[in-house]
Amino acid sequence: MNPNPIVQYLNKHPEQLTKEDLIRFIEDHDIQMINFRYAGWDGRLKTLNFVISNREHLENILVAGERVDGSSLFPFVESGSSDLYVIPRYKTAFVNPFAEVPTLDILCSYYDRDGNALEGAPENILKKAHDAFKEKTGFEYETMGELEYYIISEDDGHFKTHDQRGYHESSPFSKWDGFRTHAMKLIAEAGGIIKYGHSEVGNFTKGGFVYEQNEIEFLPTNVEDSADQLVKAKWIVRTLAAQYGVKVTFAPKITVGKAGSGLHIHTRVMKDGKNQMTKNGELSDVAKKAIAGYMVLAPSLTAFGNTNPTSYFRLVPHQEAPTNICWGDRNRSVLVRVPLGWSTPTNMIHSVNPQESGDIIDLSDKQTVEFRCPDGSSDIYLLLAGLTVAARHGFEIKDALKVAEKTYVDINIFDEEHREKQASLAQLPASCVESADQLIKQMEVYKKYNVFPESVLQSLADFLKSHNDKGLISKIQNDDNKVMDLVNRFFYCG
Repeated sequence: MNPNPIVQYLNKHPEQLTKEDLIRFIEDHDIQMINFRYAGWDGRLKTLNFVISNREHLENILVAGERVDGSSLFPFVESGSSDLYVIPRYKTAFVNPFAEVPTLDILCSYYDRDGNALEGAPENILKKAHDAFKEKTGFEYETMGELEYYIISEDDGHFKTHDQRGYHESSPFSKWDGFRTHAMKLIAEAGGIIKYGHSEVGNFTKGGFVYEQNEIEFLPTNVEDSADQLVKAKWIVRTLAAQYGVKVTFAPKITVGKAGSGLHIHTRVMKDGKNQMTKNGELSDVAKKAIAGYMVLAPSLTAFGNTNPTSYFRLVPHQEAPTNICWGDRNRSVLVRVPLGWSTPTNMIHSVNPQESGDIIDLSDKQTVEFRCPDGSSDIYLLLAGLTVAARHGFEIKDALKVAEKTYVDINIFDEEHREKQASLAQLPASCVESADQLIKQMEVYKKYNVFPESVLQSLADFLKSHNDKGLISKIQNDDNKVMDLVNRFFYCG
């Protein structure tokens, strides 16, 4: 039942796909072109097109890859030694749903002139982070993303949803649920493992246009595959919007006083295919250690997940976005949320459907914890690599469980009576400049086990500092024109 036509036809798991498998599919389906795709420093997929001349040419493409100019893709690659190879990862192959001629797209990894994986390539950093996590903890790491976006169209005046009341709205009040389901179908066919889609809270009218927020949420999977499916999904949503003739943005903030878009990341620790986040119906020590790692590295994780000034217009008090470094159950104002789970064995389905068996069912494998500060400006590979490092760090610090205990909250920390508790909690950075400072301060943790190269971290810090946005919120937050100028500058971020 896998919706990817390549997997369907070959009847193989993507991890098992070989060069000969892809050639067989290409020949049998009259595929005429190959697209190599690879993430650049801006987080967006780049493209190299090939017209297939003959079988020998096809084999050469799939085996040798091709050369690209690394200095035009990454600031840490010097122009004097910029030749890189892009080598296709067969498991990521999918049929391009937009191409005018039959085309196969494949995500690629970067290799240097000596045939070694490029140390600073985003997808390689993520691989190294996961390898280190598995080696040092004995566990595997899985993630899933919640991809939020706004779709913007002309206001026809019909079936309007109340301002900021669009959560799970249906057509005709939700104008673009057809677009969302179309995107979900294409993402699934390209290898995305989707949990569900729905309209989100954000919904407003401004300047003759309707702004409608939507979300596509994925299922947990290997952290490396999770990153691949998110970058594919963003490309598909944007390309589909261009075909529909509407605007789409993943920007963290698009106007004053309205819901911004996040990129919440759910995480879980696995061993031999079994979820380790709960034990005896309670959140496990394994989960609390990972959470402790998130708490400790939270100040610098924003460097990967919140990369332009508008990110910090979203991370303000009294919104469903965090400002304090803390965690809790179901509370949407905390940095790390433990969502309503299935930790207690039950059988609600029998209660609703008496004709079904009354056996108690254990659904604890569904439990995740959600990291809530990232947004659509994230470099997805580096963000997930950073979270993987943070989770590993939680297993390596001696007082992890005490850190988790100290940062746990079971209250609304913005209530007047809890001011003292709120004051005791550390705060997330309030600007790109502050985030860069924290990245430099915590750099050694990311460099450990040769996961993040210092050149990448320093380049990222320099980029963040170039925004020169320290104190910017307080300066312009009451000036709608200046805020909108900033929003428009980063409208297509990520």
